[in-house]
Amino acid sequence: MTGLNDEQGLPPEFFEAGQASFVDFLRAHSPELLPVNRTPEAARPLDLPHGTTVLALTFPGGVLMAGDRRATQGHQIAYRELNKVQRGDDHCAVAFAGTVGLAMEMVRLFQVELEHYEKMETVPLSLPGKARRLGAVVQANLGQALQGLAVVPLLAGWDLEAGTGRIYSYDITGAPTEVRRYHADGSGSPYAAGALKKLYRDDLTEDEAAVAAVQALYDAADDDSATGGPDLSRRIYPSLAVVTADGFRAYSDERSGEIAQAVVRERAERPDGPVAPLR
Repeated sequence: MTGLNDEQGLPPEFFEAGQASFVDFLRAHSPELLPVNRTPEAARPLDLPHGTTVLALTFPGGVLMAGDRRATQGHQIAYRELNKVQRGDDHCAVAFAGTVGLAMEMVRLFQVELEHYEKMETVPLSLPGKARRLGAVVQANLGQALQGLAVVPLLAGWDLEAGTGRIYSYDITGAPTEVRRYHADGSGSPYAAGALKKLYRDDLTEDEAAVAAVQALYDAADDDSATGGPDLSRRIYPSLAVVTADGFRAYSDERSGEIAQAVVRERAERPDGPVAPLR
């Protein structure tokens, strides 16, 4: 950015007629502050912490998002208590799998982008608009993704216009794709999605959706070493959050713990989890 304005203490670009995108503002006036421009080029992929498994599923009246708490660095556990499910704004949540440092930067930039838009336009961005904005943030990281520093977010929210919960998935190029009913991303996603395929019903209650999410993460942790299951001894449980017409609500550790402990007790009797009916 240019030097400070002597009278007002801020660079003059802050007093020009702006636009609704904070990312575009940074790209025009201070591109070095964008995460994509602050990652040094590397001759080979760096061994950095990676988040693993996240998922989302809809239910009548909302959408629930969940994630395990583990991040791995190579074959080591880098973090045991990473929260991969974050508030986007009042009516959306974002979760991530991939390079942890870049993912957290992207989430913060996405949050600022939504807040900036609402301040400039005096109305919140629509949910499809939020999905496109998040896609632009992911697309800006394509160079780093091709070096092995990929981030794959998952967006879930309540569509105020349509009156329903919606889920958007992404690839490393930032293309948003709306998915129906449920979706999982990360290294344990094949196992989590397989569990949800058997457990999901269109008439799930919120409580049932939360149990299904934890069951799916348990299956992912059972078969994927990079995904962390409920850690009862350390009291580390999956991250859970729900978005409804009333807004975003993160589950407390106590509530997540109650659900996780019930799932673990059930698995003591049936290690492979619930059995889907054949008819």
